[in-house]
Amino acid sequence: MNECLIKIEDLHKSFDSNKVIDGLTLSIGRGESIAIIGQSGTGKSVLLKHLIRLLSPDRGRIYFDGKDIAKLQGENLVAMRRRYGMLFQSAALFDSLTVAENVGLGLHESGDYRKSDIDIIVQDKLEMVGLSGSADKYPAELSGGMRKRVGLARAIAAGPEVLLYDEPTTGLDPITADVINDLIVSLNQRLLVTSIAVTHDMASAFKIAERIVMLYEGRIAFDGTPEQIKISSNPIVRQFVTGRATGPIQVR
Repeated sequence: MNECLIKIEDLHKSFDSNKVIDGLTLSIGRGESIAIIGQSGTGKSVLLKHLIRLLSPDRGRIYFDGKDIAKLQGENLVAMRRRYGMLFQSAALFDSLTVAENVGLGLHESGDYRKSDIDIIVQDKLEMVGLSGSADKYPAELSGGMRKRVGLARAIAAGPEVLLYDEPTTGLDPITADVINDLIVSLNQRLLVTSIAVTHDMASAFKIAERIVMLYEGRIAFDGTPEQIKISSNPIVRQFVTGRATGPIQVR
């Protein structure tokens, strides 16, 4: 593995009586591309929120670049979060803003950029995602795949070191989903970022990740390469990868 960038130690999280994460330990290397898979409700998105401290664990520690994020306060916490970019499941665009305004929103809010610089950055990022001619359009004028690409342009606008993807292909047809997968791979290689994608889409996981981690009942059921998960004999892993209704995993 590359130099460790994110280290999660014995993470626990419950909501009322529902134990969502149960003693999860995981290390993610700098520049690594990882997919986190599993059923709905197994803690995938909850884990992402812990990484940027939108949630705090009941027990356990998360280290980012060697620092315990629970101890970060004020500007130090803001600085840590700025090293992340995130593509939300629904793209989370503001309907009242144009594409360009959505992409540049975080840059404007930071107060660290001049308008002329923001305009240049926005145009560059839109070109990267294949939307250079859509700057003046509004989200309602875009297809689902285009909205995802706008969300991705916004995620990379400030030059983050880590990109988080929350179900990047949800709601897309198979062809459009594959376009998004190709774009994720291309951007990971071009920007040299650490990539963490939460997904239940195995075609996406196989394409975008060099390492796959499967969560089951709040713990890690598998951690290995796409090639290794395809031949795993673990019945829980086999059932999820093949998408079979019968097996040890019960539908909730």
